Amino acid sequence: MRRLRLIAAALVTAAIALLVPAVALAAGGNSIGSNLAGLLREYAGELYTGIVAIFALVFLINRRFTELVMFFVAAIVVGWLVFAPGQVAEAAKAIAHQVLP
Repeated sequence: MRRLRLIAAALVTAAIALLVPAVALAAGGNSIGSNLAGLLREYAGELYTGIVAIFALVFLINRRFTELVMFFVAAIVVGWLVFAPGQVAEAAKAIAHQVLP
């Protein structure tokens, strides 16, 4: 059991070392944070896409196409709000300028 834990810990450590690119860690000065933030944003986007795909498969298997479309619309809106806050702010400003002259 102890060997299994050591092997699992070694595999997790190796996976982390391989997943974090050297460019993000080797950057100098203040760009380390922005590089790491970009890297984490990419991983979060890929994870979010995978979760959406798994839930979409459940809707497809059960042949709930209307609910699948509503789920995709909700997933796109949530993804836009979370992963592009700058675009959301600009869209809100544009809408406010149109509604409130």
